[in-house]
Amino acid sequence: MLGVDLLILITLGTQIQQFKRLLDAVESCSTDERIVVQAGHSTYESEKMEIHGFIDMDEMEKLVEEARIVVTHGGTGSIVGALKKNKRVIACARLKKYGEHLDDHQLEIVKTFTDNGYILAFTDGDDFSSILKQAESFEPKAYTSNSEQFIKKLEEKIDSFFPNEQIDRANTGNNPIRH
Repeated sequence: MLGVDLLILITLGTQIQQFKRLLDAVESCSTDERIVVQAGHSTYESEKMEIHGFIDMDEMEKLVEEARIVVTHGGTGSIVGALKKNKRVIACARLKKYGEHLDDHQLEIVKTFTDNGYILAFTDGDDFSSILKQAESFEPKAYTSNSEQFIKKLEEKIDSFFPNEQIDRANTGNNPIRH
């Protein structure tokens, strides 16, 4: 098992573009903590970090569970996965201008989670050591999914397309029955 005494987990996602900018920042910070990196397609050499390309889902779950802090790219799944396990999260958006992604949609994702008090953001010009220190006392807002609310709004929208029909969603799974 990779994470016996893990304290910091870095996850870069599975995009094919390199994301060395975040690893450079982590490499330059001063910490004696164990750092494990799920680098995906990003290639990087470090004596400070344990770097793994891809980590299977079960092992990744264990690593997130053991991590004191999760540092991640700005992907919703990675952020939410760590928040569901009540982890302190530092997120860094992959940026188009550095060839890290095809567009800058992760900026909006990171901003939304930061503005709502769930995570800390690491952005260009920030000192990673300072953000890491800030994470020590950061108390993230408890994450609650809005899936039920989203589904209700979606069902209302679908119902508006069929105003003269009653849709029976009980015991139908993904195939509602129209009457």
